[in-house]
Amino acid sequence: MPFEDVVLKGLASDGGLFISEEIPSLPNNWTERWRHLPFADLAYEVLSLYISPSEIPASDLKSIIDRSYSTFRHPSIAPLYPLAPSQNLQLLELFHGPTFAFKDVALQFLGNLFEYFLVRRNASDTRSRHHLTVIGATSGDTGSAAIYGLRGKKDVSVFILHPKGRVSPIQEAQMTTVLDANVHNLAVEGTFDDCQDMVKALFADPETNAVHNLGAVNSINWARILAQITYYFHAYFSLINSSSFKSGDKIRFVVPTGNFGDVLAGYFAKQMGLPVEKLVVATNENDILDRFWKSGWYEKKPVHGEAAKGGLASDGAKAHEDGARETLSPAMDILVSSNFERLLWFLVYQGSHADTVQLRREEAGQQVKSWLNELKNSGGFGVSPEILQAAKVDFESECISDITTIETIKDFYNASSQPDMTQSNGNGDRNYLTNGQSSQKAKYILDPHSAIGVAASLLSLIRAPPPSTHHISLATAHPAKFASAVQLALGENESFDFEKEVLPTEFVGLEKKERRVRVVGKGEGLEGMRRIIGEEVKAETQR
Repeated sequence: MPFEDVVLKGLASDGGLFISEEIPSLPNNWTERWRHLPFADLAYEVLSLYISPSEIPASDLKSIIDRSYSTFRHPSIAPLYPLAPSQNLQLLELFHGPTFAFKDVALQFLGNLFEYFLVRRNASDTRSRHHLTVIGATSGDTGSAAIYGLRGKKDVSVFILHPKGRVSPIQEAQMTTVLDANVHNLAVEGTFDDCQDMVKALFADPETNAVHNLGAVNSINWARILAQITYYFHAYFSLINSSSFKSGDKIRFVVPTGNFGDVLAGYFAKQMGLPVEKLVVATNENDILDRFWKSGWYEKKPVHGEAAKGGLASDGAKAHEDGARETLSPAMDILVSSNFERLLWFLVYQGSHADTVQLRREEAGQQVKSWLNELKNSGGFGVSPEILQAAKVDFESECISDITTIETIKDFYNASSQPDMTQSNGNGDRNYLTNGQSSQKAKYILDPHSAIGVAASLLSLIRAPPPSTHHISLATAHPAKFASAVQLALGENESFDFEKEVLPTEFVGLEKKERRVRVVGKGEGLEGMRRIIGEEVKAETQR
């Protein structure tokens, strides 16, 4: 299937996920050719291995990439920070995009891809107007990143449903203060599951698809995985170009993840030839992935009532799917990981003994379909010892509790370095981290998701210690995005000042800005949603 169709469809017609027919190998002398490239140029080199110039000419792809990363506040896009130099622990900061979350890296690119393909279609087809209606449900983080990626794009309307009163105030403000005509925020009276059910009903409805040509931006869109591959290469080069890296040293990436998309991008980078010893999957107490690597069983374990309660409502802990445990890291509160089936496909494919590539592909597809049917009907499935062993070649895993998350945030804030926390770094962010290095740790304020990655890194360090091994832990959100968890961890410290040390200038006064949001009753159903979308698209053309 052409790359353009994969991007615009998002999901296969049978409900499956798209993957690349082949994982490309790196070109000769790639290390020397790429090691000093800025992020956008490196992204062009990586993405060109997947996207043929017959689908997007080289100059157009370069332009799309340059526009996508011109919106980032840091000149390096994703800088590498020495968090604990004596332990060879680095932090990859992925939160310097417009919404202060790692999802900007992919969604800024995806938004520009959507616009490029639609404008090109309309230029070549004067008989009809091609228009895409993107619809998604969010617990907060994905919604704001999708809106900022799609705002103002030609021939694209974006509808984001969030559970009214259940997302964090900062995330709600980020979404609803975007007033571009093509952006439509819908606050659903109900739960995140109600939002998901409405979205699923719309995608399953032939009439809605025929009229509005629906598209998806959640983590199952292949282009989002593709865009994230770049920052693994960027982090690798940042490390090997530093004085702390010696020839022969090993590298581990540690990734806090729920839906598995972020770490899956690392898997593709490793399969391409990036020299990564291990990818460490770091989960919160919603630990379906950790349990898989420990046992070979991929099994839902839903919790309800008092057993499910936790986290902080003010950080969006109530905006999760039914059966997930509420934690201090709500963006990872999931029952199943939507991208995990992509890894399963490759594990079966690579272990198949079938005679031809096509037979191996069919075998992998049939096996994954069988497993997913077991998951749907029985709540879980087990894989063979051979498949589990294959999964352990590239991955390890850790589960991190809320208690450990809080302790990790405290530990790195109370580290020995004491920088001036009131200075600007010149890129629109407060300088909430030190510019120097201590012999042990640098004083740093972690958000709860990034803290899970750091806590998992410290456990991995026991198995793979310095000086011969380096750990790169992914920081997926700015601490201001989850202010209540940071306040819970550090509020008793008399020296802690949230506004001076954490709050970005972009967030100051955000809650007072003009908003546009439409409330959707829980009982609207499919007919109601059809009517609402029709009314909003009509109003969009008149703004």
